[in-house]
Amino acid sequence: MKRILLLFALFIGITAGSYAQKFALIDMEYILKNISSYETAQEQLNVMSQKWQGEVEKVQLDVKNMYKKYQADLVFLSAEQKTKRENEIVETEKKLQELNKKYFGPEGELFKKREALVKPIQDDIYNAIKEISEAKGYQLVLDRASAESVIFASPRIDISNEVLAKLGYSK
Repeated sequence: MKRILLLFALFIGITAGSYAQKFALIDMEYILKNISSYETAQEQLNVMSQKWQGEVEKVQLDVKNMYKKYQADLVFLSAEQKTKRENEIVETEKKLQELNKKYFGPEGELFKKREALVKPIQDDIYNAIKEISEAKGYQLVLDRASAESVIFASPRIDISNEVLAKLGYSK
């Protein structure tokens, strides 16, 4: 009877082990750092962002100067002139908000450029990870760079270099 129970327990242990899930890790920062087209895209985005930020700052400076001039001239202005200047300041502030939204908003130019430049690279990485996962039977792939709750992970389950090799960036 003990033999049968022992064999049964061994059988259950082997069966449970065969159904164990396989995990893998990637380090997205490491992968992206090793893809030259991503670095180029980031540089382009930074240049555009700085250019647009310069435009926004120029309008901010205009608003600030308009307000200072208004404050300085306040004593000499008639009620009609005060209203006119206040409206000009408000219009310029609206222009500033629209410019900010146009360039940096959720549907702004920077978002669209990022989508056009970075999304294809991210899609290629995703497809490479998917192919490797399906070929090796991984049920779960975690990103070490964004998973703050991963305290320790064995380097044996890190497939970042395999992803880079699949994309043609051998390390």
